[in-house]
Amino acid sequence: MGNQPLIVLSEDSQRTSGKDAQSMNVQAGKAVAESVRTTLGPKGMDKMLVDSSGNVIVTNDGVTLLSEMEIDHPAADMIVEVAETQEDEVGDGTTSAVVVAGELLSQAEDLLDQDIHATTLAQGYRQAAEEATEALEEIAVDVDEDDDEILHQIAATAMTGKGAESARDLLADLVVDAVQSVSDGDDVDTDNVKVEKVVGGSIENSELVEGVIVDKERVSDNMPYFAEDASVAIVNGDLEIKETEIDAEVNVTDPDQLEQFLEQEEAQLREMAEQVADVGAEVVFVDGGIDDMAQHYLAQEGIIAVRRVKSSDQSQLARATGATPVSTVDDLTEDDLGFAGSVAQKEIAGDQRIFVEDVDDAQAVTLILRGGTEHVIDEVDRAIEDSLGVVRTTLEDGKVLAGGGAPEVELSLALRDYADSVGGREQLAVEAFADALEIIPRTLAENAGLDPIDSLVELRADHDGGNEAAGLDAFTGDTIDMGEEGVYEPLRVKTQAIESATEAAVMLLRIDDVIAAGDLAVADDDDEEDMPAGGAGGMGGMGGMGGGMGGMM
Repeated sequence: MGNQPLIVLSEDSQRTSGKDAQSMNVQAGKAVAESVRTTLGPKGMDKMLVDSSGNVIVTNDGVTLLSEMEIDHPAADMIVEVAETQEDEVGDGTTSAVVVAGELLSQAEDLLDQDIHATTLAQGYRQAAEEATEALEEIAVDVDEDDDEILHQIAATAMTGKGAESARDLLADLVVDAVQSVSDGDDVDTDNVKVEKVVGGSIENSELVEGVIVDKERVSDNMPYFAEDASVAIVNGDLEIKETEIDAEVNVTDPDQLEQFLEQEEAQLREMAEQVADVGAEVVFVDGGIDDMAQHYLAQEGIIAVRRVKSSDQSQLARATGATPVSTVDDLTEDDLGFAGSVAQKEIAGDQRIFVEDVDDAQAVTLILRGGTEHVIDEVDRAIEDSLGVVRTTLEDGKVLAGGGAPEVELSLALRDYADSVGGREQLAVEAFADALEIIPRTLAENAGLDPIDSLVELRADHDGGNEAAGLDAFTGDTIDMGEEGVYEPLRVKTQAIESATEAAVMLLRIDDVIAAGDLAVADDDDEEDMPAGGAGGMGGMGGMGGGMGGMM
């Protein structure tokens, strides 16, 4: 009896343990990093993604590539989360974060083969990440929120190597103006920058409208096309007769009774229109429907009415014009009205839109992006999103770093000095971390067709000589001062990339057992019974193993 094996898992379960599990996770992480590595830098290449329906995306944006790929491996998914976190927190640096995470795993693989324990590596990596973050703070450059030149350079750097690069200077100016318009001191909400994509024309035709563009048109041709110095009302409801909440049947025996019903309904709709006119509104935006009869009466009053306006557009309209949204027309007062110097229906690329412009101290703006094809304009949109993110981050934090691989080389040298003060085997992990950071300048050189070893040696020499801003010029192959060249990135881009890459690498390295589990449920603190029996503990929350990198490439 004592020699019989104890079977705990079902026959269908799959389990990978020990070094096999570590190796599998490391290989998955490296594969994800390698898939986007060639997109890094000003000379990075693009990828084409084609789904089963034939839809095509052409991009070199890291988070877009990774989120659209069909990645089956659970460890690989954890590396994808690094890119998604970077996108949410900063808006740029997604590829760098993933490449660093992959290189941390690659460096760890060599140490694991030398029988360095995974927990020792994890501790060394955490120490190195903490030291690196402090070192970045020391070399960061303070930026004033009114320093338009550096803000422009930051916006332009985020677009480098992307589809928007041909009109980089124009778009960078538009981005800086847009973010400064919606800034409330320390708080910058880029959701107040609406991006309107219009196919047709060239990228150079893009423009910034200080106000809001609503992708709708006035509900009646009898209404004016244009209102100057207009009072604006916003209604979160309908301009229609409300239906009863209960089903009812009314028997009409006399035509006069039917006529009375219709007249009463018409009177209610006329009263709604008159209420809008009486408070002085010349333009009304409604998120629901507008009855045909109400449209007629509004047109008679010379009021421009727009229906089925999205809630996001209504929020921007309220912020831009100063109007206060009301739930019904009955609640509308003169104090609820906003102001716009111009409200007009205009045609752009064959479509009619409502332009709300000339608003006082515009705190909601619209960026009109133009492009020759839908694929071009989608890539420009992704570049603008990154650029908006980095300018917002710079205004919030007020600190930037030189780009072009300069921070990584400086950190690498600093960490090698720091490693001498670290006792035990953790020193090896700190040195490995320093080596891993050099993957960024090495990749920049490779993608530019340069010799990575020569470029790295030259960069190290310059940094040893005290030039903290020395980076790689991907176009000439020279080592130059990135500060003088105007290549800047927000401090948070680098700190977030290092922190999230380290956390992901440490988590993967600490896994020594991967089990194909049943349906896993995450129990709330107050609802632990939702956790299925046996779905806990040593699986680390990793669901069914979908086999290798499957449909990723």
